[in-house]
Amino acid sequence: MFRNSYDSDATTFSPQGRLHQVEYALEAVKQGSAAVGLRSDTHVVLLALKRSTGELASYQKKLIRIDDHIGIAIAGLTSDARVLSNFMRQQAMTERMLHARPIPVNRVVGSIADRAQVNTQQYGRRPYGVGFLVAGYDEAGPHLIEFTPSGTMLEYLAMSIGARSQSARTYLERHLSEFASCDAEGLIMHGLKALRETLQQDKDLTGDNTSVGVISPPPEARKDAEEDPSVLGLITKISIAQVPEWGTQKNFHILEGEDLKSYLQKLGPKETSESRNDAAAPVATEGEGEVKAEETAPGSMETD
Repeated sequence: MFRNSYDSDATTFSPQGRLHQVEYALEAVKQGSAAVGLRSDTHVVLLALKRSTGELASYQKKLIRIDDHIGIAIAGLTSDARVLSNFMRQQAMTERMLHARPIPVNRVVGSIADRAQVNTQQYGRRPYGVGFLVAGYDEAGPHLIEFTPSGTMLEYLAMSIGARSQSARTYLERHLSEFASCDAEGLIMHGLKALRETLQQDKDLTGDNTSVGVISPPPEARKDAEEDPSVLGLITKISIAQVPEWGTQKNFHILEGEDLKSYLQKLGPKETSESRNDAAAPVATEGEGEVKAEETAPGSMETD
């Protein structure tokens, strides 16, 4: 009722207590191509679906390296993402120059959250129309944090943003218990299956339209884990041939094109609602006439 009278700027509340300009910015994130993030006890994986404006254009970049230990996946306006990512790089570089250490993940995400929140309380500014999934590894371990245009930041075990992201979240919720013990390769396979859920029926994942970023433990942590596996648990099984930078000081790696070919070939058929319903349906067993739910056959609920 009051929407047209209270959506001209981001500083005026509607009678319902809403900031409509902020909600419009959140809608811009929902229109962007999907991005998925997953976290285990040792690794974080980001996956993003790249878009192309036409056959003559290249695919847009969806994963951005902020520092050696931090990377982001974006959904929404790419130009706003470029401004915020440059600001995050400046914060990370300042931390290294002044304190000679990598910036904590929560601090750098908090800096852009504060910057975005200022735009919701000063007249003449507009909210940023982009959302981030921020992956990082610091002294506290691996992190997966979502940043929204409203200035909020929440940490997740798994999350997806962008167009048709609810389908990916449904997959992530079904398999959430498996992520903690996964290595990097296992997270990538789960992420690809979740990202595939956001595609239209006539499209599929390829090396051109898919980007994968992997946050691994820093080299010194991997060395400690080799001497004492209880320190960090599972260490990645990705071979050095697949990730040329593995073992260097950079522990954020982006896989695209041919590097993803082996993973895409391992993807099984896409799960359908009919197959899930058939697998979950109770089956009558012989006996006293009682209907019991038999155990699901291996592979019927989860694809290879």
